[in-house]
Amino acid sequence: MSWLQMRLDIEPAQASQLEDLLLEVGAVSVTYQDAADQPIFEPDLGTTPLWQQTHLLGLFSGDTDIDAALTELQLLFAAHYPDQAFPPAKVEILEDKDWERAWMEHFHPIQFGQRLWVCPSWKEVPDPSAANLMLDPGLAFGTGSHPTTALCLEWLAGLDLQDKVVVDYGCGSGILGIAALLLGAKQVYAIDIDPQALEATRDNAERNQIASSRLLTLYPEQVPELHADVLVANILAGPLTSLAPTLTALVAEHGQLALSGLLSHQREQVEAAYCQDFQLSPAASKEDWIRIQGIRKSQ
Repeated sequence: MSWLQMRLDIEPAQASQLEDLLLEVGAVSVTYQDAADQPIFEPDLGTTPLWQQTHLLGLFSGDTDIDAALTELQLLFAAHYPDQAFPPAKVEILEDKDWERAWMEHFHPIQFGQRLWVCPSWKEVPDPSAANLMLDPGLAFGTGSHPTTALCLEWLAGLDLQDKVVVDYGCGSGILGIAALLLGAKQVYAIDIDPQALEATRDNAERNQIASSRLLTLYPEQVPELHADVLVANILAGPLTSLAPTLTALVAEHGQLALSGLLSHQREQVEAAYCQDFQLSPAASKEDWIRIQGIRKSQ
């Protein structure tokens, strides 16, 4: 089945009104797209900010009279907002293709350090003797391809994790905690506020034949008192800063800590929250993202 797409170049203030009108004239879905490569890395909690230049995309079935739909949209907009000019619009035919197969072909096995590979479950593993983490991307963030995930996986792959207790705080897909277990960890506590993240973590653990007793999925309020040998948190600078007392309390004396999900200019803010309790080493970077790591000081 082919699809038609109506693309409107809008200002953020027009988003809500035009989204409603697109649905009214028959769009089956409406999405937003950055029109000027201006990513929003860390929005405030409870907000959904838009880019200053935004594409509003309305998707229509291929048998829609798209010219009539555009004319109706213009008339409705003029009736509701007579003092505003209708934004530039373009109609496109979307290629009819197997989107699921195209999406799957985008993911390939990725190596981290000397002994860890992350492999989509539909691909053959490149090195059967390595620690191979089989992953189905989809339900929650974390495939290994994003620089922050890669920074954390590289760090884990360089540690001696044999029989260690590890906390994966903000576990997403569970990729970091599962990697730690495949690299020799004894026990992982995977913690997240999102039920879908915990579900994805359990699914990915089962796919990698990890016993449920070795990987516990928890909401933050369920975390028992513990002192982990290793804690990794790949979230955002704001939460990492505010959670500093919580995360610090979970790390044993001389335990190791890695924090990522932050940009280079946020380093000092996050380091300031942890430097009293951890001996921090120089940050590692990938593209414009960084990883902060350190060892818990004697108490």
